[in-house]
Amino acid sequence: MVSRENAVIGTCIALTVAAALAIESLDLTYPEWVPLALFLGGGVVVPLAINETLDRREAA
Repeated sequence: MVSRENAVIGTCIALTVAAALAIESLDLTYPEWVPLALFLGGGVVVPLAINETLDRREAA
């Protein structure tokens, strides 16, 4: 069985990859740090924030 934390992380990573592919397909010019920021934000920061919020709600 998949834990809640893994489900949140997997969903965020899938959404981040989908967003990156959508942005890449638009042929926009953007700074070269944008993909790294997108993957760090969507794949690391957002899932951590969601899991921390859900953990606090469960503890209360």
